[in-house]
Amino acid sequence: MSKGLTTREENYSQWYNELVVKSDLAETSAVRGCMVIKPYGYTLWENMQRILDNMFKATGHTNAYFPLFIPKSFFSREASHVEGFAKECAVVTHYRLKNDPDGKGIVVDENAKLEEELIVRPTSETIIWNTYKNWIQSYRDLPILCNQWANVVRWEMRTRLFLRTAEFLWQEGHTAHESKEEALAETEKMINVYADFVENYMGIPVIKGRKSANERFAGALDTYCIEALMQDGKALQAGTSHFLGQNFAKAFDVKFLNKENQLEYVWATSWGVSTRLIGALIMTHSDDKGLVLPPKIAPLQVVIIPVYRNEEELKQVSVVAEQIKASLTASNITVKYDDRDSYRSGWKFNEYELKGVPVRIAIGPRDIAQNQVEICRRDTLEKQSVNNENLAEYIKNLLEDIQTNMFNKAKQFRDNNITKVDTWEDFEKAIEKGGFVYAHWDGTIETEVAIKEKTKATIRCIPFNNPQEEGKCILTGKPSKERVLFAKAY
Repeated sequence: MSKGLTTREENYSQWYNELVVKSDLAETSAVRGCMVIKPYGYTLWENMQRILDNMFKATGHTNAYFPLFIPKSFFSREASHVEGFAKECAVVTHYRLKNDPDGKGIVVDENAKLEEELIVRPTSETIIWNTYKNWIQSYRDLPILCNQWANVVRWEMRTRLFLRTAEFLWQEGHTAHESKEEALAETEKMINVYADFVENYMGIPVIKGRKSANERFAGALDTYCIEALMQDGKALQAGTSHFLGQNFAKAFDVKFLNKENQLEYVWATSWGVSTRLIGALIMTHSDDKGLVLPPKIAPLQVVIIPVYRNEEELKQVSVVAEQIKASLTASNITVKYDDRDSYRSGWKFNEYELKGVPVRIAIGPRDIAQNQVEICRRDTLEKQSVNNENLAEYIKNLLEDIQTNMFNKAKQFRDNNITKVDTWEDFEKAIEKGGFVYAHWDGTIETEVAIKEKTKATIRCIPFNNPQEEGKCILTGKPSKERVLFAKAY
């Protein structure tokens, strides 16, 4: 192919890094730890964003925007929150530069020091709850169902495109409620929205569950999550929804007059997914030839490539290709006719395989003579000659089949890589092999930390509707009432 990749078997990490760059999704920037999302990658993000945004609005949420900068004092108001983010915060201390009189270039103007230092947004709970104090006086002001599309900064030391960068894009929902029950219902509703999106649009099977106390979001009373399994056997947290209780309301003194005319603190949730989902998409579906993208969110669903020997044949093919393009566009299928004469058809085949376009249509003079085209589906690389009659309907059904097949393939892989173990020896072997490991745990943070130190495995979640069964912790042998899902993770 035109841009050879390291294979997954040779070096999975290198395969991933090469694929992100060579498929034109993103590249590293001049700013350490940050990335440039290229047009092809950003179109993918826009498609995901558009679908999610519609799902949020369908569940009653509206978008708002809050400042990028957060006063440092806000973070100190919620102790566990500041502890969770302190090591990742970028801090603004000055607001002006000047020319150095000693000729050393541009320096910070020490006379332009901020009265209070500002944190560059790592997450927005503090600034939002300081704002909600002005919005909420009575139960009539509730609920507030806000979402924000934004960038955040978390000063990561070891970065990887999409998976972990110092700045990334995301959405963060922040809701305010008059009762604990309403807030808990919201927390559950949004993790179900995420699971719906990731499974039905991204084609990635997930396990919904609750985080252990040690893995919870800083400042939350409970964190719900969706966990996915990558092809290398590592887990990836694909989305989280947090029940914040009244912690932030108390930290920022956000009270409301309830229906009994009494003051009480507001109940809160927050929830989010990020461009990290693109990393999950790549690692779940792609192969040694390049990206494999689900049709529902692919930047381009169909590409038409002419096969010809001279200008006359190209003109002949172009007439039919443009007709097919118009027909597919009318059926709301995104399609491109690549008639560039600077590349051969074989080079284009490789290029669009690398970019993961779900369906490729090739047309040559012989195809025209037989009123047919050659169709190649990216997920299986199967080729088939198809009659031009009702081609748009055929392609529409094919795209649906590709979407279903991708999910089923990923689900079978996930299900085949869940191992139930009862001894420490079997646990170590299973973790080393990779995948989810379903095992008993005694429920203590000390044991959870010890298991992580010994194996690098963490508790990914305690699945919802988890069967209750008597057992013994795989490390301590202490009593346990249920199994939890362990894995090494990104």
